[in-house]
Amino acid sequence: MTSEGPEKRMYKLLSFDVYGTLMDTPPVSAKAFGRILADTGASNVDPATFGGFWEQRNIAHYYEPYRSYKEIGRLSLDEAFRHFGIAGGNPDLIRHYFDAFTELRPYPDTLPTLEKLSVGHRIALVSNIDDDLLAATPIPKADLICTAERARGYKPDGTLFRYLIAHAAVGVPEILHSGQSQHTDMVGGKPLGLTVAWINRRHLDLHPTVPKPDHIFPDLRPLVSLTGC
Repeated sequence: MTSEGPEKRMYKLLSFDVYGTLMDTPPVSAKAFGRILADTGASNVDPATFGGFWEQRNIAHYYEPYRSYKEIGRLSLDEAFRHFGIAGGNPDLIRHYFDAFTELRPYPDTLPTLEKLSVGHRIALVSNIDDDLLAATPIPKADLICTAERARGYKPDGTLFRYLIAHAAVGVPEILHSGQSQHTDMVGGKPLGLTVAWINRRHLDLHPTVPKPDHIFPDLRPLVSLTGC
C-alpha cells in the first residue's frame, strides 16, 4: 500500500505497539524459552515454536475477564507444557521470560524514526502488558502510556484501544496506530475506526479473518513520509 495523495494526512497522535514493533523481541524471547525448556529437560523442543504456541494462548486469554499479563503468561505456559507433552513443567518458570525484559533493545530503525516523528506529533505506547514489565523495558520516551493493566483489558476486544481513544485528547481520525500483530493490533483497532499501519517485519501474509490495515510497511521508516515529517 502506498502513502500518496489524500492518504498523507496530518495526524496529531502516533501510537505504537511496543514488543515486536519498537523492540526486537524474537531473539530475547527465544532465549528465554530456551532457558525454560532446558530447566524442564525438554531442550529437544524448538523454543520459537514453543513460544509461538504460548503467544497464541495469551491472545486467546486476552478475550476473557481481565487477568494481569503475568497471570496470563503463567497460565499459557502451563498450557504449552501440556500441549507439547512436557511432563512436570513448572509454570513458575515463566519468570525467565519476564526477567528478560531488561535485555530487550529497540530495532535499529526505532529511535531515529521516533526522533523524526516526535517533531510535531505526540507519541503513545499501547501494549498488552503490566506496568512493571513495561517499566523494566528500555523503551523510548512517550507522551502517553496505555497498558492492559491501566485499561483493565487487552487489544483484541478493543478494551485497550478504547482506553487509548479516551486519553488521546484528539479525534479518532487524528490517531495513527502502528503495530506488528495482525491478531491484536488490526483485530482490536480497525473496528473502532482507527487508522492502522501494519509493521510487518516478518513479511507474513494477512490472515483472511483479519481486517485489512490501511498501510503495510516492512519497518517504521515509511511513517516519516506518511505523516509528512
